[in-house]
Amino acid sequence: MLLAYGCGQSDGKLKQKAPDFEIKLGKIAAHSSFSSDTASIWGGSLVKGEDGLYHMMYSFWPKNIGWEWVNYSQIGHAVSESPFGPFEHREVALPDRGENYWDGSCTHNPTVYKIGEKYYLYYMGNKGDKEIVSTPGKPKINWVHRNNQRIGVAVADSPNGPWKRLDQPVLDIASDSTAHDALMTSNPSVCQMEDGRILMVYKTVGKKEPLPGGGPVVHMVAIADSPTGPFKKYPDPVFTFEGERFPAEDPYIWFQDGKYRAIVKRIKFKGSERLFSLVHYDSEDGIKWEKGKYFEVSDRTVTWEDGSTTKLDHLERPQLFMEKGEPVALLCAADTIDANNVRHSFNVQLPLSIVKHAP
Repeated sequence: MLLAYGCGQSDGKLKQKAPDFEIKLGKIAAHSSFSSDTASIWGGSLVKGEDGLYHMMYSFWPKNIGWEWVNYSQIGHAVSESPFGPFEHREVALPDRGENYWDGSCTHNPTVYKIGEKYYLYYMGNKGDKEIVSTPGKPKINWVHRNNQRIGVAVADSPNGPWKRLDQPVLDIASDSTAHDALMTSNPSVCQMEDGRILMVYKTVGKKEPLPGGGPVVHMVAIADSPTGPFKKYPDPVFTFEGERFPAEDPYIWFQDGKYRAIVKRIKFKGSERLFSLVHYDSEDGIKWEKGKYFEVSDRTVTWEDGSTTKLDHLERPQLFMEKGEPVALLCAADTIDANNVRHSFNVQLPLSIVKHAP
């Protein structure tokens, strides 16, 4: 499609108007699904190494203990010769290291980047009593671990590690008990801004609603001069909907063609039923976000190479993989739920294309 961008004045210079993105997902090959018979798999993020291999960081925990990600997840490392797999597990990148550390009991929801000459692995970490409170088919949450969630970053010279973890979270909770992130911080997504600074969008929970759950659950923005912080927090929540206490989750942000872009899990309630989808936002400055013109990305229906389709129970944790400045694949956590209400989870690597429309 030939785009004819309009131009406007910005600081005395002509600036092209950014195109509107329409994000389309392609057919999934059979080998583009990463799963395990013994572990629940969740949330893969991909980076290419100097060795020419594609390195996926992902969350996993023992399948036989139920949906206990919040207190038993670890971040694993798998490799492939293609961004679409097949991937082979190599080792645990960020293992359990004991509750003497802020992230000693759980590492989860990785997102990995190469910035400059180093690799940065952002993640959620926590610590607690590790009590198992759910059973297969009857998931519950350990609130000690959930409320101890904080955002960390580990640094390495290679995606093969070793990863150096920090003694403190890179983004902690606010000291103000009325703040949006007074209870926990989690699920970071970052990108390098046009001026070289680091933009982070992250999930937060406040203390305005009754504990232990707290709430509301929103997303906030923070910016740092360095990938390891310190991050300056901005006051206004993003991806919000009027009257909704938990409207979104799992953003992935990036900068392309003059705008900051985001793919986000949308959580919409229809009565007591939660409806999940993937949607698209964009932003001029990374701080204020608006619904993209082509908002809907996926209703969780995926198409396989043989033409069959599956309506997944969950399709979330979107993580974009870009090569030579263009999106190539979208990695997502996925699952199906059987008749006994047991979740069978895996990662998928979906081909992705973007149609660029003139604004």
